[in-house]
Amino acid sequence: MTAIDWNTVLAGTAVGVLMSALYFAGLAFVMRRALLSANPVTLLTLSAAFRMAVLLAAAWFVVWQAGPWSGLGFAAAFLVTRLFSTTLAKVTAP
Repeated sequence: MTAIDWNTVLAGTAVGVLMSALYFAGLAFVMRRALLSANPVTLLTLSAAFRMAVLLAAAWFVVWQAGPWSGLGFAAAFLVTRLFSTTLAKVTAP
């Protein structure tokens, strides 16, 4: 059985929480701007492409530097941050 390296899982989780928080903060910012924009589709498309590219680049960098266990931590952190962000958005929505 392969031993889990908890230090790398924790490192990946920490970076994953930070990057996911930035991802969803960017989404919230662009959504507010898009609602006031004359052409929201272009703004949302460019924002989504940029945010996804940065998030995936960060994930690849974490896995490349620390190994696959850090990637697992990164992915788990993204999912938990997504759950928290969407729940918070539903609670604060008018």
